[in-house]
Amino acid sequence: MSKQDDTPASTTISFLNCIDLSTPDVQESVSLLKQACLDCGFFYVTNHGISQEFMEEVFSQSKKFFELPLSEKMKVLRNEKHRGYTPVLDELLDPDNQIHGDYKEGYYIGVEVPEDDPEADKPFYGPNVWPADGILPGWRQTMEKFHQQALGVARAVARIIALALDLEADFFDKPEMLGHPIAVMRLLHYAGQISDPSKGLYGAGAHSDYGLITLLATDDIYGLQICKDKDAQPQVWEFVAPLKGAFIVNLGDMLERWSNCIFKSTLHRVLGNGQERYSIAYFVEPSHECLVECLPTCKSEKKPPMFPPIKCEAYLSQRYKDTHADLKVYNKHQS
Repeated sequence: MSKQDDTPASTTISFLNCIDLSTPDVQESVSLLKQACLDCGFFYVTNHGISQEFMEEVFSQSKKFFELPLSEKMKVLRNEKHRGYTPVLDELLDPDNQIHGDYKEGYYIGVEVPEDDPEADKPFYGPNVWPADGILPGWRQTMEKFHQQALGVARAVARIIALALDLEADFFDKPEMLGHPIAVMRLLHYAGQISDPSKGLYGAGAHSDYGLITLLATDDIYGLQICKDKDAQPQVWEFVAPLKGAFIVNLGDMLERWSNCIFKSTLHRVLGNGQERYSIAYFVEPSHECLVECLPTCKSEKKPPMFPPIKCEAYLSQRYKDTHADLKVYNKHQS
């Protein structure tokens, strides 16, 4: 199906700035990113170093997993560390407007830490949950490679963000930040349900992301919408066009806290249009111990810090708990 055929009829498409990670003109990248962050908190990243062939392989492997029978997928149900499979309706992102949960299924993959490593005691570290190799040969290796490569892209974007906030380029590279990050990749599948906001039915309810930044790779099906002004009534929603080979990047709530609301996280949601849609979200957060507090370049006498300092681990744990179903509801599948 051509891109023209997929474009939603009579809806607003948001045009985002495009940041080329291969350009030697760093100042141009900083300028484009700063403009995007002040405008809507979303932008494209191109020439990021992950080949198109490999991106297509990751999507192909993701599709293979979601095509498995539900009974097989439930064998790798997400655990308390948020690793593994999340069934349809597992997540409820916008309880004020959603009747049910999100009409999507997903698969969480985080930083791989062996069970006998002391670091594995932390809430978002530990061994991943993997489908049996006999069922999906090479699946784990493909996903681990993508996780590693996407982290490299995230660090490159974070350096441009640091410069845009008048910090040293390597500010976010520190061990307590992206040196030892909580980086969570999530494969997503929207099965073709048609969303109806008037009835509270969404592919993914309106939300802002929790962390520093999110990288999103999508297929060529429209679905993602953003609301540039979350305080506006009524809210105005615009589609974000898929861009082949690019990541769509958005700012998370932690960066809003860090930057004292100079850069704001942006509400977004997914509307299903009856077509199957696949995407891969890569959530980038600092280390468990990182104290998220107002950056020195973002406060002044006239603009004191708007948020109290908070430890990354405590903040993320609460946000995940607030939006995911209690695992006890799945006990009947484990017998």
